[in-house]
Order: sequence, then structure tokens, then C-alpha cells
Amino acid sequence: MRTFIFALLFLWGVFSYAQTAVSGKVTDENGAPVPGANVVLVGKTVGAVTNMAGMFTLETSESPPFALTISSIGFASVTVEVAASGQEVNVRLREQETLLDEIVISASRTPERIFESPVTVERFGVREIKNTPSANFYDGLENLKGVDINTNSLTFKSVNTRGFASFANTRFVQLVDGMDNTSPALNFVLGNLVGMSELDVHSVELLPGASSALYGANAFNGILFMTSKNPFDYQGISAYLRSGITSQEAAGDNAFYDFGIRMAHAFSDKFAAKANFSYLRGKDWYAVNEEDVLNPGATRADPDYDGMNIYGDEVSTSIKSVANDMVALGLLPDGAQNLVPDQVVSRTGYAERDLTDYRAESVKADFSLHYRPFADDFEIIYNGRLGRGSTIYQGANRYALRDFFIQQHKLEFRNNNFFVRGYITAEKAGDSYDMRFTGINMNRLWKPDNQWFGEYVGAYLTAFQGGAGFAPGDAPASHAFARQIADSGRPEPGTAEFESAFRQVTGSPDLASGSRFQDNTKMRHIDANYNFSHWTESFADIQVGGSFREYVLNSYGTIFTDYDGPITYSEYGAYTQVQKKVLDERLKFTGSLRYDKSQLFDGFVSPRVSLGYTAGQNRNHNLRASFQTGFRNPTTQDLFIGLDAGRAVLIGSAEENLDRYVRTYELSDIGAMVAGSPTADISGRHAYEQAYSARSVQAFSASAEAGAPNPALLTIADVEKVKPEKVTAFEVGYRGQLQKVTIDASIYYNKYKDFIANETVVVPFYGALDLSDPVDLGTGPTPRALIALSQGDFQAYQAYTNSSADINSYGATLGLDAKVMGDFDLGVNYTFADFDFDEDKDPDFRPGFNTPKHKVKAHFGNTELFKNFGFNINWRWSDAFFWQASFADGNVPAFSVVDVQLNYRVPAVKSTFKVGGTNIGGNEYFTAVGTGLVGSQYYVSWVINP
Repeated sequence: MRTFIFALLFLWGVFSYAQTAVSGKVTDENGAPVPGANVVLVGKTVGAVTNMAGMFTLETSESPPFALTISSIGFASVTVEVAASGQEVNVRLREQETLLDEIVISASRTPERIFESPVTVERFGVREIKNTPSANFYDGLENLKGVDINTNSLTFKSVNTRGFASFANTRFVQLVDGMDNTSPALNFVLGNLVGMSELDVHSVELLPGASSALYGANAFNGILFMTSKNPFDYQGISAYLRSGITSQEAAGDNAFYDFGIRMAHAFSDKFAAKANFSYLRGKDWYAVNEEDVLNPGATRADPDYDGMNIYGDEVSTSIKSVANDMVALGLLPDGAQNLVPDQVVSRTGYAERDLTDYRAESVKADFSLHYRPFADDFEIIYNGRLGRGSTIYQGANRYALRDFFIQQHKLEFRNNNFFVRGYITAEKAGDSYDMRFTGINMNRLWKPDNQWFGEYVGAYLTAFQGGAGFAPGDAPASHAFARQIADSGRPEPGTAEFESAFRQVTGSPDLASGSRFQDNTKMRHIDANYNFSHWTESFADIQVGGSFREYVLNSYGTIFTDYDGPITYSEYGAYTQVQKKVLDERLKFTGSLRYDKSQLFDGFVSPRVSLGYTAGQNRNHNLRASFQTGFRNPTTQDLFIGLDAGRAVLIGSAEENLDRYVRTYELSDIGAMVAGSPTADISGRHAYEQAYSARSVQAFSASAEAGAPNPALLTIADVEKVKPEKVTAFEVGYRGQLQKVTIDASIYYNKYKDFIANETVVVPFYGALDLSDPVDLGTGPTPRALIALSQGDFQAYQAYTNSSADINSYGATLGLDAKVMGDFDLGVNYTFADFDFDEDKDPDFRPGFNTPKHKVKAHFGNTELFKNFGFNINWRWSDAFFWQASFADGNVPAFSVVDVQLNYRVPAVKSTFKVGGTNIGGNEYFTAVGTGLVGSQYYVSWVINP
């Protein structure tokens, strides 16, 4: 790699020198400089950006005459002719809504107008950040068409496009200045918890759909690019202060505070630096859903109650089985077991609100050093990002992330034609813990399961037989009395005993007794790109590039099976892209091809082909069509996880992982007799090779409860080890400018192959799965595996595999933006998304589409209603949909939200004051089952920007 970097630098020095230099200044109609304006050579990829004074310098190997297009958000673009080298170009831009003239880079890794982008792309720039009524710019992304934001908590939100969403969101990539913002161990995109300060955001670009041809593995359902401001172009000190309240019925009204500062300075035309710091603190949305997860409508009066946001009640067993064991041990008289029903009983859990303080906190800092050794476009950049946050994350369980820390460090070499960058991401879990296991192990700390259930059975028999003042045979009263007796001595929230137990459990990483998870995982990444267009512009624009990534998993055995030390593996890829314009530059062809290879899997080729045609006398209509493929490698957890999540053990399917995870289970008394041992050692391999499907075990159990057990219902699971997931994507679209109305529409269709999915299986601790080994316990020959299932001698596992079903997703978006009543901005967009799959081919497949079929969003505002005063109103409606995830399944009702902001600018002090509110109607809603309801947020802010 070192040789590769030196070779690219050499090529730059030999071939990328400029022959023509053009400089100038860009101003608005009032003569004020326009910073951040794009200056692009017409028909080429060469460009420059104006600095804070509106000045620019562009160097190119193109010989005059040629044309430049100057554009900026909110202004009409201007094309000027350059007749000679050294010419000074001074341009005055006229204000105009020109959404399609905005310049994006992400779609083709080269500057181009949104209007001519070969695929759908959304842009959220400085103008949109200023106008968003959301409390921060990241939340404002939710108003883009085709975008879903799933609210995990106040400070942790997941952006997704085109379905199959989860909070981990492993099919979506987020890049911050080219660095992947994904947690390498926990696999979730960190959102803006430790991301970018809004003061430093230059632009946000979003590509919905597959982008693997240019961006490699995991750029599968979409990719989000956040680009910061260069200190050479944006200098000075800027700051913001925002404060207000969050309002929720469960949590009440709570204050929040958000502060940020940016400092940037160019010390010369060769050296510049910047630093950012921001801090947010507030109270998270309380999650207080007590609906029974497995039996909706049930309450704690049900002996087998398992509340959604209640933890510890996942531990359950049949008290009939407990009574049988107690009789066998002589703890109950013979025959007493006949009075005990075959009823599953769960322990009493703790509410989530008792297991966390709901602290929401985000501390972000970053700094950059920029060096231009030749005072031209060649730049060497060091960028360091540090973030610490406290929030709630929902995966298989609910996790309290406390002082979660991540850092990224990048070194980049670049100019207008190439970049080479390498970065490292390292994370630490801090004091984070699993709230479900906190509840489970706090229960076990004060009273072990066998003692609790034994006391329950004893008390039940006392009450059921008419003791303790109860009427004989009153089962409901007997269950209530039994729970009261078994819960005696239970630490209550707020007591010293509770706090002591909480600290002990959350401080231990051993899930047999604690709930803390440890993590010191790292990811190293290098990528490079060279644009040969300055050599090949007479033929076509050609780019080549590649990347290399290495994972170093280090969870100390708490998440992965890295008991003996870190697990390391790598992947790499290379790509090329060709773009060509013909037919008077109306027809644009883009073709890309990428090859990727993981150390653990075979290589994969991702092609992309697109055509765009600009029609109309004024070139104001553009039609596009694209075909592309994408793929996604299994995540670190898909491969190497080994984690008991309570209801099931999560086990990754990497070959070396299957035998590394081994757990010893204690057998029931009857099971010990049948197996010939009091314990059984079960490895991860059992989940893939010696298990029944969970669906068939449930069917068999139902038949047994009905008094007619039918072993023929049991199906041996056939779980293949996970391999990369693939998608073939087709898209057509239209963009157009009709007077003051901008139209952007698209339709897509995706075909998935080897869709990565989870399959829950049940491993009996003994016995042949084909029931070929019966044993006679006095009631006739019974297969050993059936005895294991009847005695509770089994464990559920969640295996990572691929679905054999044919899975397709499809959808459409339509966006309209217009100027109405003079200078008022009006926009509305609609998104449709749906999927289908062959359920008969894979009945155990859980798609987890998790996306509303219909969404409508609208905005109305005016940046200059009168002098220095503006406002904006956003409204969005989301259809009801079914949420399906490892934590819980359930319906998400339809909801609508209104956000409003008013702003007033005071140029004399370079300040903007804003008053705003989100969900001002106060109609609380949720976007995923198990999370807290999202309430209202009201704020005032003061932004100082030079």
C-alpha cells in the first residue's frame, strides 16, 4: 500500500500540473460575496469552490476557449466563456430556486448537477440546515423524499431508504468526510450521536438504493455522505446555543441544552486548521410499554406475563415440571404434583424506567490540519474525530449506552484528480449494559431461579388446598399468593439494596451474573481514487479506485467469541467507471464495474450501467434509467457473535466460530437419567447441524398441550452458514423544471438473492433428531429428544443464514417544489414502498421490511417574509406498518407530525435567532415497537456565523 501511495503521488507530480489558470469573484445581486459557490468546467469534472470572500482559482489542463458554469444553492446558475489563461472572471448571481442545478459528487464520485445525476440523489445543504424546523440538522433529513428515520432515542436515530430497516441498519452506509460512521462491533450506524457539528456541515448527500459499484460492500440500500467545510474556504469563529424542553406524557417536561463552536483559520495559502466542539444533554424518551410480548392483552395477573419494557420476566418455566422435581427430591409428598397445573410461570421483572436514568448526552470534538505544499489544489489533510455519548440502543435487547466512546483518525492526500486516504475507527463500550440481563440477574442475585420457583410451587399448593385463608381450588388467587411469597425480600427501586444490586450486576461482564458489555474493537480502512478525465477528456471521463478494510474484533468474549484474543479478518475491492456525453452532450452514459473479495468468502463483481437524456429546447427535462447490482458482506456479528440474549443465544456462522462457542447446561433430573450425565455441553455447531426449527417445536408443543402430541410436526432445521447478500436494482426517473415548478420522480425494483436473515432453532440437549433412540421411563418407549423438549432440556438459538425465498422490493417517489405567491417556498413529496416474497419456499423467513407503504411530506415557508425574518413549516404523514425485529414484533400505527420554526437575522452581530418546535400537536408516536413514544420538543437557538 505504501508503494501504491507513492506511485499515485508521483503520477500527480508528473501529469496533473495545470496549464490554464482562471480566477475571479462570485457575488450576489447586492454585491455580497457568495461563499461555497461551485465553479465547474462545462462538460468536465474539473472544478473549484469559492472561499468566504467569494474568490476562487481554477487550474486545468484544458486550453482556452472553454466555458465555466458557476452555481450556488438558491441562485440561478451562470455560464461564462474563458478566452485566455489568467483571465479574471467576476460573476453576479441572481437569486432563484434552482434545486436541480445544485452540484453533487456522490452519485458518480465527480462533480455534476443533480439534474444530470445518473441515479436518484437527495441533497441537504447549508440553506436547508438554516431552514429546518427540526432541533438539529440530522433530524431534518427526515423531510427528504424516500427517507425514513427510525427514532431509537432522543440522540440516536437511524436513517434508512427503500425498506428492510432496523436500528442496526446494516444495509445502509454513512460516511463522514469519507469515513464510515458504523460501529465496527455493534454494527449500527451511529447517526449523529458522535458525528458532525452542524456548524461544520458543508453538504449532506443521500443516494437511495444500491451503490456497491462505486462504494463496495454494504452500500446496499443507500448511502449518506456528510461533508465538512474546508478551513481554507470557511474561516472564522462560529457558534450556536440551543435550549428548550422535551415533553412526553411518561417523562414529563425536561430541559435540554445544546452548544457548539467552530474555529477555523488559514494561516497562509499553504496551511489552515479548524476545530469543532459540541455538547448536548437532555432526557431521553421513556419506554413504558407494558404490553405482553408473547400474549398481547395479558397483564401481570397472567402467571406467564412478559412485558415489553419489563426485564427479568423473560425467565420462566413450567411449575408442573418444578413440582415433579421437588417430589423426586423429597421436598413435596408424592402426589402433590397432581395438584399443580402444567402452567408456565415467569419471574417478576423490573420496569425499564427503574433500570436507567434515561440520560441523553453527546460530546463531539474534531480537529483538522490542512496543508497545501504548493499553494494549489494538492492538499494533505489530517482529521481526528472523538465522540462520547450516552443513549438507548435497541437491538436484540435494549441497551443503555453509557459513555460510549468512538474515535476516528484519518490521513488524506488529494487534489482535483485523486485522493488517497486511510483511517482507523476504534470504539469502547464505556459503562454500557444490557437492560434485559440487568433485570434477569438482579432477580437471580437476591434469589436464585430454583429457589424462587420452588417457593412459588409451595405457596401455590398451600393456597390451592385452602390454606392461608384461601378457598380451596381458587387457581387465580393461588397464583397471586404464590407470587407474593416468592417475591418476598425482593429489592425495590429506590432502596439502598436495589442500588447495590444494580451496581454489582451492571459492573460485571459475565452474563451469567452481570449485564455489562465490553468492547475495544477497531476497523482500519484505506481507499483511493484517480480521475483520468484530464487525460482522457477527448474520449471519456475515466476513474479507477479501490479499498482495503481490516476488522480487529475485541470484546473480551462479551459479544464475540474472542475469548482467547482479538479476531482479525479483512476485505478489499477495486473499481472503474467510464462516463461519456454524446448527441450534443444530451445523452450521458455511465458505466461502472467493481470487484470485491472478503477473506472469508468468494469474490463478487458489481456492475452499474445508466443512461441519462436531457431533452427540451431549454434542456429542462432529464430522463434517466439505471441497472446496477449490489452486495453486502455478513457483518461482524453475523459471523462471530456468541451472545445469550435471553430468549435465544445469538451465534454467528463463521466456520471457526461454531466450535468456539460452547456452553454447559444443567439437565433436569429426568434428563440427567436419560442422558447419563447431569450436564450437556452444547456448541454453536449444534444450532446449525443438530436442531429443530422453532416453528415446528411450537406446533409440536401446541399439539402436546391439546393432549395429542404429534412428533410428525417436528422439522429438522436445515440452516446454511451465512454468505454475502446480493441485489439487482432497476430504476427509471425523471427530473424537470417547468417554469417555477421542479419535478423529481423515480420508480425502482429490487431483486434479492441470498437475503441475510435470522432463523430461530431449538437444540435439544440429548437425543437423536430423527427420534430413533427411544427409552422406556415406565410409560412406554419415548424418543430421547421428545423427553428433552418435555423436560425443558433445550435451548433456542438464533442462527445467521440466508433465505432461499425469492424476495423483491419496489417503490416510487415523486417530489414537487415551487415558488408560490411570490417568494414562498412550497414543496410536497410522496413515497411508496412495498415488498413481496415466496412464503411457501421459506416459511420461517422474517423479512423485517419495517417501512410504511405510503409516506407524504410537505413544507411551506419563506426565507424573507419581510426583512431578515423567515419561517418554515414541515408536515409529514406516515402510514401504519408492521415492525418485525429480534426485540419484538408489532404494529406501528399511522401518525402525522407538524414542525415549525421562525427565524430572525441580525446582520450587525452576524447572528440568527430561531424559535421552533417539533411535533407541536403533541400526538405522541413511535417508529419501532419497544421504543419510547416520541413527544414534542420546543427550543430557542442563537447562531453566530461570520
